[in-house]
Amino acid sequence: MAEVPELALNDGNTIPQLGFGVYKVGDEQTADAVEFALETGYRHIDTAAFYENERGVGDGVRRSGLARSDVYVTTKVWWTDNGYDSTLRSFDASLERLGFEYVDLYLIHWPAPSQDRYVDTWRALERVRADGRARSIGVANFHIHHLERLARETATVPALNQVELHPWLQQRDLRDYDATRGIVTEAWSPLARGRILDNEPLARIAAKHGVTPAQVVIRWHLQLGNVVIPKSQTPARIRENFDVFGFALDGDDLAVIATLDSGYRTGKDPDDLG
Repeated sequence: MAEVPELALNDGNTIPQLGFGVYKVGDEQTADAVEFALETGYRHIDTAAFYENERGVGDGVRRSGLARSDVYVTTKVWWTDNGYDSTLRSFDASLERLGFEYVDLYLIHWPAPSQDRYVDTWRALERVRADGRARSIGVANFHIHHLERLARETATVPALNQVELHPWLQQRDLRDYDATRGIVTEAWSPLARGRILDNEPLARIAAKHGVTPAQVVIRWHLQLGNVVIPKSQTPARIRENFDVFGFALDGDDLAVIATLDSGYRTGKDPDDLG
């Protein structure tokens, strides 16, 4: 079983670089998928209140037989609950559904800038971290200008920024900004919702290494230094997405992938939601 690298966070904690996502997986199916992922070797599970499967995540972790401290769990507050008091209520509800006393990472899911509540939401996250109920806190879908506002108005730098990131949307400026401030970048939709897997340049790189296009893309994320959270309910795909430590992309491969950046999003621009 491969050992997943751990990345250092700016608060002294660490995070497994390869995780398992459960977006759009039903609550009952989530428990089975999480249990199988943990059996495969994953030790990092990413969920959210919006996914409506936190109970399944908690059940899957317990069914695995692993100690709670051996599994890194992330969840998030949905943008309609942004605000100080509403975020605290949402956090309490997430812990209850998970059946945990703490989470390893708690994120603002979207800034929803038109609401103008993400700074107050961040202050609520600072509170749950100070209480020890979230070991680390971070954000998701934050542009540079959202991060800069947090830096001006609050005292805590996010440990992590989870954003849509794949070869068609490489987010170089944002990754550079995060890196200069000690913020780890995490990729959601790392395979562009599967749409990128028919890409011919990626197929050629995959054939060169005797792997699949999905493995090429996940390996690319790891070599960039991103945390990456591919999702699947299919056992063979769950294993495949984890089996990315037996090869490395070379400079020519990375140069080819760099040319694929087009700015294409599979999801919303963070400035347009809420």
